Amino acid sequence: MRLLLVNPNTSASITDLVVSAAREFAAPGTTIAGATGRFGARYIATRAAAAVAAHATLDAYAEHARGADVVVLACFGDPGLAGLKELAHQPVVGMAEAACYYAATLGRRFGIVTGGARWGPMLEEFVRSIGLSERLAGIKTVAPSGADIARDPERAHAMLVDASNALVEECEADSVILGGAGLARIAARIAERVSVPLIDSVGAAVKAAEALGNLGPSKARVGSFAQTPAVETVGLAAALAARMEGR
Repeated sequence: MRLLLVNPNTSASITDLVVSAAREFAAPGTTIAGATGRFGARYIATRAAAAVAAHATLDAYAEHARGADVVVLACFGDPGLAGLKELAHQPVVGMAEAACYYAATLGRRFGIVTGGARWGPMLEEFVRSIGLSERLAGIKTVAPSGADIARDPERAHAMLVDASNALVEECEADSVILGGAGLARIAARIAERVSVPLIDSVGAAVKAAEALGNLGPSKARVGSFAQTPAVETVGLAAALAARMEGR
């Protein structure tokens, strides 16, 4: 099985991190390739950056999707997820989407810990969009961004542990997601210091993608996620223009 991890952040180092972490979770026989956003923010941490990233997601998919069996949107918050599911010929898994659904199976309510203060309300809106707002116990953000945490993960461990346990004690979370490509691998390192299951969002996305790949669902032929109707475009990269124009 071949997974394509699309990282709409424009930091190749984050792509390398998430691909490396994903390979640790992948089953034997699963191969993983990464694609980095061509334009936009180095690390997505605001609404404006996420809006640009939605375009970058589709652009990277169109350029790199050939040969992939399943596509993973490897940015917690899943910018452009619905558009990618419409455009893609393959099944698509969002990192945040997969982690939230997985967390919801572990108890009554789940919490999310991530880096970057502005992600709090953005993730509340995302969880609402996938129908899980009643299962969300709360969200805690730590001051460093995911990119900062990726550069010095050891320094962030105490903050992430404290935020995770606060969700348990203050919000009665039954599980906690460490959300973000920049937080990959940290869950396993601090799990013993958190009193409920701690979920690595990269691992959740990889296992969900493998499950979908094994199921082999066909592309919808009707409805809002059926193949994108051909439209005229202006100013898009050649690969994305060809996809959207039906060429």
